[in-house]
Amino acid sequence: MLLHILRTTERIFLVTIFLLMVGLFTLGVAVREFSPQHASDFAWIEEVVQMLNLFLVFCALGLALERKRHVGVTTFRDALSIKKRKIVFRLIDSIGLLFSIYLVTLGVQMVQFVLASGQRSATLNIPMGWIYIAPTIGFALLALRYALSLAGVIDRFSPDPASAEHAYEEGAA
Repeated sequence: MLLHILRTTERIFLVTIFLLMVGLFTLGVAVREFSPQHASDFAWIEEVVQMLNLFLVFCALGLALERKRHVGVTTFRDALSIKKRKIVFRLIDSIGLLFSIYLVTLGVQMVQFVLASGQRSATLNIPMGWIYIAPTIGFALLALRYALSLAGVIDRFSPDPASAEHAYEEGAA
């Protein structure tokens, strides 16, 4: 139930950010095209879209991992016996979890450092530490997915029936 709520919240958040980016960028282009004298008043749009893009990319990490959308080299993995494959899967999840936790701690330190430095964005005049919150949140969500996979709550290694069916259709055509 909690995992379903997390997935739904992530999807809503990501779609909202994406639509906001599209809308703002379209507005910026329209102003530059149809009312160039006001373009400088809307210079902030590009910076907002760049920051939103950071949140979009990093906050999608966990969902992408769970949905098997990360790049993976399966040739070696598929050649292993089932017993060895399970060991490799646990090793992959363990290393991914530890590395993600390490990146979260680095992200927290970076946020604190940049906020303490007083750096502010040029156009929006907001603290630059905010941009380092995106990777921190993203890698925390990724660590959660690695932990859930390690605990057997999610299965991110079995073949996806939809993609296998799609591959079959591609080959038959």
